[in-house]
Amino acid sequence: MSIRVGIVGIAGYGGGEALRYIAQHPRFKLVYAGGESTAGTRVGDRYPGAPGDIASLVIDKFDPTSLNNIDVLFTSLPTGASKEPLAEVPSHVKIVDIGGDHRYVDGWTYGLADVWPEQIKGATRIANPGCYPAATLTPLAPLLAGKLIEPSNIIVDAKSGVSGAGRGGGDSKFGYAECNEDLAAYGLLKHTHMPEIAATIDKLCGSSTPGATPGASSGLVFTPHLIPMTRGILATIYARGSASTQQCLDAARVFYAGRKFVRVTEKSPHTKWAAGSNLAFVSYACDPARNLVIALCAIDNLGKGAAGQAIQNANLMCGLDEDAGLAAAPMWP
Repeated sequence: MSIRVGIVGIAGYGGGEALRYIAQHPRFKLVYAGGESTAGTRVGDRYPGAPGDIASLVIDKFDPTSLNNIDVLFTSLPTGASKEPLAEVPSHVKIVDIGGDHRYVDGWTYGLADVWPEQIKGATRIANPGCYPAATLTPLAPLLAGKLIEPSNIIVDAKSGVSGAGRGGGDSKFGYAECNEDLAAYGLLKHTHMPEIAATIDKLCGSSTPGATPGASSGLVFTPHLIPMTRGILATIYARGSASTQQCLDAARVFYAGRKFVRVTEKSPHTKWAAGSNLAFVSYACDPARNLVIALCAIDNLGKGAAGQAIQNANLMCGLDEDAGLAAAPMWP
C-alpha cells in the first residue's frame, strides 16, 4: 500500500531533491505539491524531467488545513515561513521540516537520524538538521559520546557548494558571475546554524537543557565558506584530545555499526564521493603530542544535509527500511 506524501516548497532545491528521492521510493507516492509563487503551475513546468504522474501534478497554494488526504508532509521553506502554518496541519499527518523553524522547539524531535534513530521512530514531528550541522555533528558524535575530545572550544571550518544558499538565481549574489572563481567566508560568528550545532553538542554530552549558556559547547567557533561548486559540504573540525587517529576511527566504526549511511574511511573524504546521495564520509587525523584531533566529513548538502536525511527520517517514522528510496549509488564523476 502506498504512503501518500506531500511537499511544500517544491520549487526550491531542497523540495526538488525530495521530489527526486520520492520518485524512486518504493512506498511513497507524491499526491500533493504546495508552493506560493509557483501555485497554479504543474510540477513538470519546474522539473521537466519529472516522471509523468508527478510532472502532471498541479502545485497548490499551501493551505495547511486541507491536507487530510496525506500521510507524510515534507516542508522546505525559508526560515520564518513554516512555524505558524505547520501548527495548523492535521495531527495525523507526520511532518519532516527541512527548514530551520523547528529545531529544538518543544514538540519536535531533532532528526539526526544516524545518531538517534530510536527517538525518530516514535515521533510525528521531525526537525531535519541543517546542512552544516549534519556535516559537523556526524563525525563529532562518536568522539563526544566516547569522551575522546573536549566539547569546549571546538573550531568548525566548513565549505559548501552554492546550492546551499537556495535557488537565488542570476540576479542575486549567488548567481554564476558572482560565485564562479570566488571563495568567501560568510556568517562570521553569527551563522544561524551555530546555535543548532552548540545545542546538539550539549545534548551529546548529556545536557538536559541543550543550548543553555554556558554549556559544554562553550567557545564553539563556526566559519562557513561558499565555494564555486554546485553541491557538497566538507567540514574540517578541530578539537582538543589526546586520542590517536586509530582510536577515533575505531570509535566511529563502533558507534555507527549497522548504520547504512555513514562510511568511516582512513582516507581524507571528498565531496564528490557523496554527490546525489544520503551518504556521509567520516575520517580523522590526530596528533596526541599536540592534544589535537581533526575530524572530517563530506556530504551532499542537498542529500544528507537536507532531503536525503528527510527521507531517512520519514522512513523511520513510517516503520520502513531506513534506506527505502535512498539506496542508489552516488553520482560519478
